[in-house]
Amino acid sequence: MARTTLDWQAWDAVLFDLDGVVTPTAEVHMHAWEAMFTTYLTTRSAADGVAYAPYTEQDYFSYVDGKPRYDGVRSLLASREITLPEGSPEDPPTAETICGLGNRKNEAFSAILATEGVTAYPGSKRLVEELHRRGIPLAVVSSSRNAPAVIAAAGMTEDFAFVMHGGLAAELGLPGKPAPDTFAHAATVLGTTNARAVVLEDAINGVAAGHAGEFGLVIGVDRGAGADALTAAGADLVVTDLAQLLPGADPAEEDR
Repeated sequence: MARTTLDWQAWDAVLFDLDGVVTPTAEVHMHAWEAMFTTYLTTRSAADGVAYAPYTEQDYFSYVDGKPRYDGVRSLLASREITLPEGSPEDPPTAETICGLGNRKNEAFSAILATEGVTAYPGSKRLVEELHRRGIPLAVVSSSRNAPAVIAAAGMTEDFAFVMHGGLAAELGLPGKPAPDTFAHAATVLGTTNARAVVLEDAINGVAAGHAGEFGLVIGVDRGAGADALTAAGADLVVTDLAQLLPGADPAEEDR
């Protein structure tokens, strides 16, 4: 594993995406989305007499990854030319609405989180600890409304001075990624500007948000999106493990 030397003291704040960057919950999200959409598209195909394209792993990266939950539902359905009523966030998971399907996916995610818990990537935990040691303010900027629960389950609530999550973004009227607004708000809360903050993201939409906001440094974390895709979206640097960003890290050590 190659090591990348950065002067962390040159930056005022570091903004972490959560799922796939700090914790391996991106895989849980992927499985929850796959289960929900596979069942829905199969049922809808039978009901409509239309052979809708089945859900694939690439659909996650193309239409869902990094977006607020309901935006992901809307985007994937649009790719199949399926239109549903918007509904409301209070819709039950059984409702055939954009919000209902989003809540159906979240029900599956929450069940997995409650039974299996979550542990941060070792390299990510070590980088957070190193940045704390240097006195650099940290924030989580996640499209997921589950972010506070995931951080708590990982035992990292005290590690971040601010958590921007999907629910808070909705309350503040901030558009989700790939718009840069949630990252920009977090930078402001931490007392700095976009140009003085670092963004760490594994999603193409998240990297695009960091690039659009002209953040000082946008680091892509390749957990499956692909280094080329992250670079094309605007990443200044791509790593596969946040341990690569640690000064004096052991090049043989990788996240598992």
